[in-house]
Amino acid sequence: MVVPVPEPFNYAAALAYLSRSSDEALYAVEGNSLVKLFARGGEEILVRVDYAEDGSGTAAVPRLVATFPMGDAPSPVMREHIGAYMLEWFDLDRDLEPFYVLTESSDLLREAGRTFRGLRMIGIPDLFEAVCWAIIGQQINLAFAYTLKKRFTETFGRSVSWNGREYWAFPEPAVVASLEPADIMALQMTGRKSEYLIGAARLVADGTLDKPSLLEAGWEGAESKLVAIRGIGLWTAHYVMMRCLRMPEALPAADVGLLNAIKAAGGMERRPTADEARELARPWKGWEAYATFYLWRTLY
Repeated sequence: MVVPVPEPFNYAAALAYLSRSSDEALYAVEGNSLVKLFARGGEEILVRVDYAEDGSGTAAVPRLVATFPMGDAPSPVMREHIGAYMLEWFDLDRDLEPFYVLTESSDLLREAGRTFRGLRMIGIPDLFEAVCWAIIGQQINLAFAYTLKKRFTETFGRSVSWNGREYWAFPEPAVVASLEPADIMALQMTGRKSEYLIGAARLVADGTLDKPSLLEAGWEGAESKLVAIRGIGLWTAHYVMMRCLRMPEALPAADVGLLNAIKAAGGMERRPTADEARELARPWKGWEAYATFYLWRTLY
């Protein structure tokens, strides 16, 4: 299965980003390959993703190649799902050249734009996973967030074994919707977060919260719909809008990491406030999410 990629596309930078934590439970970086379990309905398919080019120089044709190491061929529906997932995972249908024109004109973004050129927004295509990850990460450091996500996935998700290793799929909304807060609190999650995760699961499971409706609502409508959900504030909403809905205007302006990155990039004596960050982001209009992603990348 072949997925063409546009230029510029920096696979090495994508792998570096995806290798941030040894506690990542939802895919494995194995050399220059990504291995991920796709589970949909009763079908489970392990997928290995590699980057390849045909030809050389200007004749090179870059692409991602998905193979199925366990030998099971995916159904047509699953094959379509995998292709769509990869497109959103690596944001392959976006023209980045206007973004790089912007970064060259910005003192805050120029260095990041040059350093990470070709790095595309690494998405979280599944809405339930994106919402849960954002909730789990609220007000804790990234390392502990990965630890909690791993526990959550390995307790309530499903897995397959291959080559002596276990590969996991994120828990399904219906499974989490049936839990009690104490079930999740046993993983060292707070009571509030446990309630938020179960509440979100129930909304997704019964169709109240769905990705097509959020996309149709546009970024302001999506923001309103998301913040109306218990446990989702502006930061969480904009994180989901960035990483799942791929809305370019999303800006988690109060994010401490973003504010620290702006401070460092601008050589500022103090960290800006969220309101000051919004003001500084005015020239980024239409690229706020990418600017945020690149500035985050300067931190780790």
